[in-house]
Amino acid sequence: PEPRVAEGMSALLNFQSFLTCVLLFICTSTYLKSQRPSMFREKKPGLFSLVYKGAVIGTRLSPWVSASCLLMAAW
Repeated sequence: PEPRVAEGMSALLNFQSFLTCVLLFICTSTYLKSQRPSMFREKKPGLFSLVYKGAVIGTRLSPWVSASCLLMAAW
């Protein structure tokens, strides 16, 4: 049976939705780095720093991230 989700529940409070959001963020950051490498030449403070870290994680752990995406798709 499919787990029940309370109405109005944030994606951050549901573990599966949280993992999906994190994987999408990492994949999007890595894609942006491949399309616009000039944006990622230096570390910048603020939100861009988080995007930079997501791109680094996606680049260094790409086999694990892709396996996680496939696992989440099959789940």
